[in-house]
Amino acid sequence: MNIKELADSLVTACREGNARVRENLLALYHSDAVSVEARDHGRGRETRGLEAICAKHDWWESTMNVSISSVSEPMVHGDDRFAVIFEVTGKVKETAESFKVREIAVYHAVDGKIVREEFFEQRDSLNRP
Repeated sequence: MNIKELADSLVTACREGNARVRENLLALYHSDAVSVEARDHGRGRETRGLEAICAKHDWWESTMNVSISSVSEPMVHGDDRFAVIFEVTGKVKETAESFKVREIAVYHAVDGKIVREEFFEQRDSLNRP
């Protein structure tokens, strides 16, 4: 898979929602992939390995209620990187705190698989209960 095909596949998977998250992660990510968050969500900023990245997605699903989300078209950079803009509005399940997040995600690929993702975040808390 070339970088444009990989980027398009990731965006399509993200737009499909969470029904096939694990299947899409297994198809698109290298087993030794690294994910780096903009800030520590209580689990550290860096996650290593596909199973740990899957667990991070499971944590998000169990912790957040998403009411609105959007995913931009991918922006390709050469033959080994692309970026995507995510916008999410929702609430933290435990506290009912509303949030709005805008992230730029930069993906690095080798041999048709994502090997690294880095998130740059702009977060606005809408209310604090």
